[in-house]
Amino acid sequence: MTTSLKQLPSYAPYLATFTGELLVTGGTGFLGGAIVASLLATPLWSRVRLLVRAASQQEGAIRVVDNLLRFELPQAQLDAVRPEQILLGDFRDAEAIFAHADLSRITHVINSAAIATFSNHPGLWPINVDGTFRFVQRLHQVAKLQRFVHIGTAMSIGADAPSPVVEGYVPGPTPLHLVPYTRTKIAIEDKIRAELPTLPFVAARPSIVVGHSRLGTRPSGSIFWVFRIAQLLGRFTCALDDHIDVVPVDWTADALIHLTLKPTLAHSLYHLSAGPDYASNFSALDVALARGRSKALGRPVAPLGAAYSQASYEELAAMREHYEEKLGPCNPRIMQRAIKLYGVFAALDITFHNKRMLAEGVPPPPRFGDYADLCAQTSESTPIAEQMVADFK
Repeated sequence: MTTSLKQLPSYAPYLATFTGELLVTGGTGFLGGAIVASLLATPLWSRVRLLVRAASQQEGAIRVVDNLLRFELPQAQLDAVRPEQILLGDFRDAEAIFAHADLSRITHVINSAAIATFSNHPGLWPINVDGTFRFVQRLHQVAKLQRFVHIGTAMSIGADAPSPVVEGYVPGPTPLHLVPYTRTKIAIEDKIRAELPTLPFVAARPSIVVGHSRLGTRPSGSIFWVFRIAQLLGRFTCALDDHIDVVPVDWTADALIHLTLKPTLAHSLYHLSAGPDYASNFSALDVALARGRSKALGRPVAPLGAAYSQASYEELAAMREHYEEKLGPCNPRIMQRAIKLYGVFAALDITFHNKRMLAEGVPPPPRFGDYADLCAQTSESTPIAEQMVADFK
């Protein structure tokens, strides 16, 4: 069984009263692309601007449309992307963006631009922290901002936070960061709040964004390959009754737009998450993945059930010589590194409260277990190593 979103998104009531101009950054990425895809179908589109890294506005528009193709939109919507909507800019050189006279007309921002990777990318701090801050600082100076929604990550509070993590939880001075990316995301939030206290700043922290509730992994297989590895190996670091807080990209995009357009908000920090009530356990995912693979292969694939075993990283590493046999063509060394990293995440059994989000009228997300079969079905013909590329830039 798959779950589709309602035809009218939860932010629909706010479209008629919105009179400002909205800037979206990161529109050529996975989540940013889903935000643009949702906005394209609304009357608000004519007042949307997109910050894009490109040599010209025409090239920028082409980059946006190329990215939107993976969301399988009608051609008429793709044709609505106009070069004049593009603001040229790159957080690697934030000062170059400041010459845009159009910045002064921006009233609302959804900031999706960032390097999202679980590798130690040299651009993480220069872009996610330094470049982002210079951009936000300048925009705050020249524009009459009414809302600046910054996309963070729920894991920025550290892997040692008590679960379920309450919204507003403040980590200690040395939270446990498993990857540099999460450290940069909490750093930029703290810097903005400390140095730009009058900015109408809202931090929206998605939990784990995986797949699309209607398209499965066709837009992106990011992170879903972890679940494929667990099923194909028949073991992983989590127990079947552990839960994982996963949300689909299309729901996350609509939730972000909702928080951006709603005239008033009660808080300045929100989790966009499944929460304890809508998180799926690995047992349900095991069944869903088997169902999806059965559809893709045209033959029955049984859930692992009792055949699955929880394993330590050391036990998984000891299977290295069998990785290619079980997982398909891959670099065993890189695969072992990825298993080590994501194995820690999978074993956390952590969820994030979403009471603030729900109180603002954002509907709960589809359960991962309700669309994981579609993710499995649309992933079956894609090599796991290929799906991993997006997460290890």
